[in-house]
Amino acid sequence: MEIFNLEGHPHVELCDLLKFQGWCDSGGAAKEVIAEGQVKVNGQVETRKRCKIVDGQKVSYKGMSVTVKA
Repeated sequence: MEIFNLEGHPHVELCDLLKFQGWCDSGGAAKEVIAEGQVKVNGQVETRKRCKIVDGQKVSYKGMSVTVKA
């Protein structure tokens, strides 16, 4: 499992996280897969594109997962 470091920021938006992880080529592509219900946050489907992901949350997409750390 990968770790995403917030580097002092309080949160990262879900669509940005997918882009930063390289799971989607663009923000538009990230928003599309989120809207389609393909992304999970802490095991639950999340459809809010700009959902704020904070320390300790786990995001999963297509068999990949990342845990966000402060």
